[in-house]
Amino acid sequence: MKKLFLLALCLSVAPLWAQTDLKKATIAVSSSIPLPMRETAPRMLREEITSRTKLNPGNGFSATTIALVLAGDRDLQGRPVPAGPAVDKAEGYRVVSEAGAKGTTIWVIGADARGVLFGAGWLLRHLQMAAGTLTLPGAVDVASAPKYPIRGHQLGYRHTANSYDAWTVRQFEQYIRELAIFGSNAVEGIPFHEEETSSPHFKISPKEMRIRMSALCRDYDMDYWVWTPVTFELTDEAKRKAELALHEEFYKACPRLDHIFVPGGDPGDNHPREVMPFLKDLHDRLVKYHPNAKIWLSLQGFSVEQIDYFYRYLDQNKPAWLEGLAHGPGSPSLSETRYRLPKNYKLRQYPDITHNVRCEFPVERWDQAYALTLGREAANPRPFFVARTHARYAPFTDGFVSYSDGCHDDLNKVVWSMRAWDPEMDVNEILADYTRFFFGPSAEAPAAAGLTALEANWAGPLAENGGVEGTLSFWKTLEAAHPALKSNWRWQLYLMRAYYDAYTRRRLVYETGLEKQANDLLAQAGTLGAGKAMDLALAKINQADSAPISPDLRKRIEDLCADLYASIGLQTSVPKHQAKGYERGCVLDFVDYPLNNRWWLSDEFGRIRQWTDPAKQQARLLEIAKWENPGPGSFYDDISSVSKGPRVKTISDDATDIAWWDNGKSRARLSFQTFQRLPELEYDFLDPGAQYRIRVVGSGDALLRVDGKRLEPLVYSKEENGVKEWLIPDVLTRDGQIRVTFDGPEESQLNWRKQSKISDIWLLK
Repeated sequence: MKKLFLLALCLSVAPLWAQTDLKKATIAVSSSIPLPMRETAPRMLREEITSRTKLNPGNGFSATTIALVLAGDRDLQGRPVPAGPAVDKAEGYRVVSEAGAKGTTIWVIGADARGVLFGAGWLLRHLQMAAGTLTLPGAVDVASAPKYPIRGHQLGYRHTANSYDAWTVRQFEQYIRELAIFGSNAVEGIPFHEEETSSPHFKISPKEMRIRMSALCRDYDMDYWVWTPVTFELTDEAKRKAELALHEEFYKACPRLDHIFVPGGDPGDNHPREVMPFLKDLHDRLVKYHPNAKIWLSLQGFSVEQIDYFYRYLDQNKPAWLEGLAHGPGSPSLSETRYRLPKNYKLRQYPDITHNVRCEFPVERWDQAYALTLGREAANPRPFFVARTHARYAPFTDGFVSYSDGCHDDLNKVVWSMRAWDPEMDVNEILADYTRFFFGPSAEAPAAAGLTALEANWAGPLAENGGVEGTLSFWKTLEAAHPALKSNWRWQLYLMRAYYDAYTRRRLVYETGLEKQANDLLAQAGTLGAGKAMDLALAKINQADSAPISPDLRKRIEDLCADLYASIGLQTSVPKHQAKGYERGCVLDFVDYPLNNRWWLSDEFGRIRQWTDPAKQQARLLEIAKWENPGPGSFYDDISSVSKGPRVKTISDDATDIAWWDNGKSRARLSFQTFQRLPELEYDFLDPGAQYRIRVVGSGDALLRVDGKRLEPLVYSKEENGVKEWLIPDVLTRDGQIRVTFDGPEESQLNWRKQSKISDIWLLK
């Protein structure tokens, strides 16, 4: 936080005698603050204080007062506003405590109406609030203004989101208010292209809600953006005319509307020669009702030719109606965009902070057990990752409005907003503000540590991460110590993650152990007979279902998911909660998804039993038994597994992704469900006198090189999960080490899911 002036700010270490007791505080408001902020800011303060303390601040001055004024005010009700440094930057504020003969006053001095809002937000974040208690630690004089002018989040009232579609207007107001308290100044809605009855959770129609959200933004002086793709061919004049009429009707109905954002793609597939005139027509209609509103475009999905066309259009036409570009997944790089975009146009980031995989910022080296069960939209507090990512990209921009598909990314929103306000703000300070405000001062420090621990749960191989059990123990202690937070949806969300992570780890260790025992039985097929070996192996590995581990944790997860559905409408299941799809945060539907290969083995055994040659059956069972343990001097890598691919050096987005076959319920071998296109591996301590061959399982092409030398295959199946093999020339292994790489086949015409992929690699002695 840029501190213009600081007398004392000792919030975490202030001695008891330094606390300002505000139990009997009143709220005084300057008449110079414009409406509606003159009513919104004190109402926000009063309601947030009352909900936490049961105290009800009165009006006007008293022995202890919270005074809301503008920087231009010289006095309030005869009391002079404290002198000090000017608060003149847009949205800036100063909060200063003043003790005198007439009592103690906490002055909130805003540079403008928003400055009053954000100053009140700073005060709420730093007050110590509990039942019957309201204090401010230490004497305070702090001033601040935001670094980035655009700080917002998308809150789409549509069934695609895993919670927003279940919210009432009051819940939206509360959430928008909380975003403002943590420095956000914008909300983005999604007004069109969703069926009016598409969600069973809607409390009111989308048409009514988008107008109510506009009114909420007016009340909180927050910019109202709308994201509105063009999903039809703009050359269709009838559809174009109807779309323009739909927009104009919406513009006319909105109490406040500031920005229209049209993505070029994702979705959408129009050439900019059609898009740019359409945007101008939108602007002509927009400014009739909102004279200062702006038009934005993203280059998502545009080809090189289309991008060049867009920049030529800017150069030739210099459209004043275009405010700038939004940068989202699939756009040219931020650095290239800022370089090519004329300086008079703004650049807004559209970061995806809501997804874990198949997204702009996937969790790096995410354990496959998490990817299989938590999936794309689980509760994902990633405060330190989010701070690093913001620091990397924000300098190219004028700010951001994030992509969000539900409240599961709540902490990520707060961190991104606060770092956009002050890029130097310490993440631990943000966590302390977050936990103090939402969980109370007694839970502040431990809950902040608990959130950090949840992020650490996702680091490295899950089976080796003993901290996951420690995290659960920590949160269970918190749960017991703070029963009053039982109905707090954020508390429920993070508790659920702590239980889920530990349950998943216990299952992983248990089910992996069962598979090893099953493989030992398969290795005895020569003596047991193929049929009996398969029967015994299947019975052993299926103990994951017949004798599941930790049913108490499983029950607690289900209860917390029910609590979250009741409190915030979080849809963690398709059958139970009518979520839009299994990919939309439906963690309850995957809580028992196999973490060993029992489904694949069952199907594979069904095929093997149809063979009539016992020797062939036994050979295949031995191959399965030794799949991950090929024997002394040989090596196996599941190239997308953080725990089973120790020789893989590449980090690919797909390395922690799941192919998402069969709505996430694929029966394929687990290693087949993750893949890379061009992995790189390094081997050392090889036997210089031995002969080696490489075996690969995947599909499509695998153009292999060893130490840079392209090898010709002995076996080369391009079928799904087909096998390829190469013999390595002795000369390449004589130094005891090799480097394995793959050339990329030309497949730009193919969808990424149809491109070549590699899942398993063996170096066999």
